[in-house]
Amino acid sequence: MEPKEKEFSMSWFFRWFLDNKAITVFLVCLLIGLNLLVLSKISFIFTPIIEFISVIMLPVILAGLLYYLLNPLVDMMEKRKINRLVAITIVFVLITVLLIWGLAVVIPNLQAQIVSFFRNMPSYLKQSKKIIDDLLDSRLSEEFRPQIEQVTENISSQLTTWASNFSARAVNWASHFVSAASQVIVAVIIMPFILFYLLRDGKNLKGYITQFLPKKLREPVGQVLSDVNSQLANYVRGQITVAIIVAFMFMILFKIIGLRYGVTLAVVAGVLNLVPYLGSFLAMLPALVLGLIAGPVMLLKVIIVFIVEQTIEGRFVSPLILGSQLSIHPITILFVLLTSGSMFGIWGVLLGIPVYASAKVVITAIFKWYKVVSGLYDDEVEEEVSEK
Repeated sequence: MEPKEKEFSMSWFFRWFLDNKAITVFLVCLLIGLNLLVLSKISFIFTPIIEFISVIMLPVILAGLLYYLLNPLVDMMEKRKINRLVAITIVFVLITVLLIWGLAVVIPNLQAQIVSFFRNMPSYLKQSKKIIDDLLDSRLSEEFRPQIEQVTENISSQLTTWASNFSARAVNWASHFVSAASQVIVAVIIMPFILFYLLRDGKNLKGYITQFLPKKLREPVGQVLSDVNSQLANYVRGQITVAIIVAFMFMILFKIIGLRYGVTLAVVAGVLNLVPYLGSFLAMLPALVLGLIAGPVMLLKVIIVFIVEQTIEGRFVSPLILGSQLSIHPITILFVLLTSGSMFGIWGVLLGIPVYASAKVVITAIFKWYKVVSGLYDDEVEEEVSEK
């Protein structure tokens, strides 16, 4: 083949095949799929690594949460010319005092309310069933009564099945509970040591990781790590701050309307509020049940409390504290929560959003790099450079 003909054929092939965004995306997805297929065939190699991660995950996550909460306090004291080790020691002493106060004052009150709630649960269920039966008998038309009766029968049969299965699995549940309790105890023992070294050496972690990379990659990878750290810090601090405010709001409002177990329900609502959107819905259920049992007036008061709380949280608290830091659409958050929860359980619900936000930062950085080196987005790159 003559050189001119070869050059023409190569240019034609490059223009219609290689220089095509759809073909490039297809080839990249194909390579990723092949890599995943190969890794699935040799997954047994990673079993020890997965077991090791499952063991250390709980103390590392707890230490990471406390690190993002306490690191600004340590940095503030360090800026005031206090030695960092001394500042960390002061923080640990404050945490110890708060834990002792909680064990001595708060936890006994919560424990008493929780024990009382579960002790009275059978009577609450009977009362709620009676209220529903009265509602079916007196206030609903014949058109809707059969459907609702069918639903209530299905629910009661499901509860019966669940109770029988629970009694059959009580031994396994007890063994799993003992195993989980031992893991929690080990995590609580190990976590302070991890937290101490994170507070002391956390600033050097990025440099320690990037030193193993080639020089030309150190700056962009370091920027990605900084962005991920900023996303996680904003999310953790924002969510926990909102959860604490929500818990105090519910305590005050439940105290005003005189709802039983108000403190316990407020604490539960604050903890569940760590899960965006779904947590608020789940927190409503026990309070609505107690309001239904106490009577229509109390039920109306509980509904008003939730409307007031959701209005204050949605219009003032969350926008001021969280803002649009994660830049994630609410529908995307719901999809991530549902998917990660079905795949990984409670860990998926708790960690789905921060993991997604971190992955979004990494993928965005990789795509920006690919736009520059591929040559397929020269017009967009030039526009971005000109805008800067």
